[in-house]
This record gives sequence, structure tokens and C-alpha cells, in this order.
Amino acid sequence: MRKVLLVLAVVCLSLGLAANATAQDKVLKMSTTTSTQASGLLDVLLPAFKKDTGISVKVIAKGTGAAIRDGQDGNVDVIFVHAKNREQAFVEEGYGTKRYAVMHNDFVIIGPNGDPAGIKGMSDAQKALENIADAGAPFISRGDDSGTHTKEQILWKSSDVALEEITKTIVKKGSKTELTFVQPAQEGDTWYFSIGQGMGKTITFAEEKQAYTMADRGTYLKYKLGRDAGLDLTVLCEGDEDLYNPYGVIPVNPDRYPHVQYDLAKQFAQWLVSERGQSLIANYKLLGKQLFYPDAMPNVN
Repeated sequence: MRKVLLVLAVVCLSLGLAANATAQDKVLKMSTTTSTQASGLLDVLLPAFKKDTGISVKVIAKGTGAAIRDGQDGNVDVIFVHAKNREQAFVEEGYGTKRYAVMHNDFVIIGPNGDPAGIKGMSDAQKALENIADAGAPFISRGDDSGTHTKEQILWKSSDVALEEITKTIVKKGSKTELTFVQPAQEGDTWYFSIGQGMGKTITFAEEKQAYTMADRGTYLKYKLGRDAGLDLTVLCEGDEDLYNPYGVIPVNPDRYPHVQYDLAKQFAQWLVSERGQSLIANYKLLGKQLFYPDAMPNVN
């Protein structure tokens, strides 16, 4: 009888350990932008997703370019980023299975209340940047190959400001990658500063220098309204169609990388565009101000 009880105990213990191991294995690895993290949105979405599915999400926050490269290298299961053309190329080149349109906000150009470039109230982002360049007023660029940096470069390219190409070398896991950016031409760092940092640090540095920068509205509002310290910078240029900022989520393609947890990634993507995920996005606010707008279900409550 004792032997039977001992065997049953061992079996139960084994089953319990197996169940725990299975639960622990349900961890999704996601590379995403610093803006989704700095805005506080992930602090709302990820606990709800775990509650609904039992799946935890390990977040690696960086610029969109670096997040996309994580997907291209098969280092993550899913990417959640904001650079639509690059996202579509990611899928077309076979790195991702499908782009799910999740949400959008917009970019804004923020700066000091004194506004030395005189851009307050402008809705033409290209013209606002030209004014900043003409005034030689300090401008802080993320300079990190992020979605925000990509959009900034597009605006500079469409302006009348003289540009130059800058090549930077990044080292990741011992391998070097060269990235080429465009930025306003200048002799030395006289007014345009490319700092290679995320959105939150860029906003903080711009405040310290009383400089202009371009930010996604969600992170700006989080820093302006969601902290006791507040933020001594204000929105000076907004409303341009060129400042529209869509976010997409893409599971990494298991045909290219069989080790990725595609089923979990697909479940996460579909949850984000479900009524549950879209409602959480629509209702995420700071002091009554909405930070993101759902794209899969625009009219969700």
C-alpha cells in the first residue's frame, strides 16, 4: 500500500512539475519601440493579455530599426513598431508573416516656451524644421534609426535645408552594422545634435538644453502629464498629415526561423486587434487625454 501511495505521489509531483514548466514556457519575446514602453501603454496591455491568455511577454525596448533587426535575426517572436514602409518590407522579404494594423497617434514638434524659431501654432512640419534650421536653434534628434528618427529624416529630405549623410557603426553581439542617416549639414555640433537615444531620454535632454525635438504624442503626454516633475516643453507644431504615426505588430515567420513561438506571437497579434485589445488602447488616457487611437476597430468603446 505504501508503495502504491509513493508511486501516486511521484506521479502527481511529476504532473505538477510538468504543468509548472508548461506555464513557465508561455513567455513571448517581443522587440518593440521605446515609445510604446515610455508612454505607459504596455503597462496596461501586457498584464491584461497575461490575464486573458496566461502568456507573459518579455519586452525588449529599442528604436524601430533595431527592433526590426531583432526580427530579421530571429532573436524575438514578434515585433511591435511604427515605421509602416519598413514593416511592409519586413513582411515582403519573408521575415514576418503578416502586419496587423494596431493603432496610431501622431508626431509633434515640441520646444521651449520662448520659441526662438517662431514655429508656435504652425501645422506645416517641413516649414517648422526649416525655421529651426534658419534660426540655428538647438534641435535634438534621437539619431537611433527608430520610427521617430525615420520620420524626421523624411521631413528633412522634403525641406529646403542642405543635408549631409552620416554613417554610424553599431556593434551587436560582436558583429558590426553600418547605418547611414541624413541630417542637416553643419560644421561641428552647432545646433543639431544626434544623440542615439530613446524617446524618453531625448525629451529629457531637449528639456535640459531648452531645445526643439520631434516626439510621438503619447510619450510627450506621458512626460508632460504623467510625472510629478512635469515637462518644461510645449507642443509648437502639430496637425500635419505627414506627422501621422501608425503602429503595427508582426509575428516573425516560423518558415525562416522554426524556433520562434509563432502560435504565441499570432495569439498576441490577434488579441491586440480584438475588441478587448482595441478597447484597452482606446481607453488608455492621461488626465482625460487619449494617447493612442485604435486602427483595427476605430469605433470601439
